[in-house]
Amino acid sequence: MQRRRGPFGGGNQWLNQTADALGRCGYALTHSLTNKVALVLGTHAGFGHAGLTFSYQDVLAAKARHHGLRCVQRINDNDLRKGTSEMDPHLAECNQAADHTVFVSQWLRDYHAEKWFDVSRPHSVITNGADPSIFHPLGARAWKVGQPLRICTHHWSDNPAKGFPVYQELDRLIASGEITGVEFWVIGRWPKEIEWKATRTFAPRAGKPLADILRQCHVCLSASRYEPGAMHPVEALACGLPLLYTPDTGGTVELGQNFGVPVTGQSLPAAIEHLRGNYQSLRTRVLEEAPSGDQMCLAYRRLVQTLISNR
Repeated sequence: MQRRRGPFGGGNQWLNQTADALGRCGYALTHSLTNKVALVLGTHAGFGHAGLTFSYQDVLAAKARHHGLRCVQRINDNDLRKGTSEMDPHLAECNQAADHTVFVSQWLRDYHAEKWFDVSRPHSVITNGADPSIFHPLGARAWKVGQPLRICTHHWSDNPAKGFPVYQELDRLIASGEITGVEFWVIGRWPKEIEWKATRTFAPRAGKPLADILRQCHVCLSASRYEPGAMHPVEALACGLPLLYTPDTGGTVELGQNFGVPVTGQSLPAAIEHLRGNYQSLRTRVLEEAPSGDQMCLAYRRLVQTLISNR
């Protein structure tokens, strides 16, 4: 995947963090597939060759010439979340080049195992993490009893599957007065037909401008459906925000079970009250245990180190 600076999605955030961390540990990084390369670290970057510096077929050809070459495939997508049919077979085809497969959540590993992936093959689950130099809780505003509870969500995509029916319902509940003492902030994009009634909106943000807004909030709401390993809850957790999450949010559930409160059926008001009652203990757990970019990069470094050492 071509490395880019700026907001080019979660895969690019993973690439920049991991590449920088490996570079600090003495690894030479290149986008040229020469005989000097010991290991290829690849991830999905779209169909065809857009955003790629070489293809998985190129990796197979290189491995035929250079039997010591190792390849790690990071899988972070599926067809279910987009309602498509091309992604799963594409990932399975690319997996032919992999000596080790990394899934960004256990949910995603189990999803692909039901379709094509053989779990007896070498693999691991490495959760996404946000850059700790940008997404951190220092200066964040902790909620206090008697203050409005500020809930936020942020998405680059305006696809309704990102959870917008739930976000609209929260907006309606606040506007109607059925929920009190709650504010809702939406950062990013949303379907053009939505007319927010009581929600404060922000244009899309990335990096420090996004983190600065997150640190002004208290809770992140994630209702995006079937997300393999979304960055928006990870970035919010890194800024000290517990989660409200819906049970069909894929890999986000694995985060929510440790750091949040589920929203089921019509129980949005009840979930918010539950979180308010447990806010301090949840926030303490978030601050102490939430996944970070440090942990993610260390896991990839150890994997790369082991695979190269065992060639």
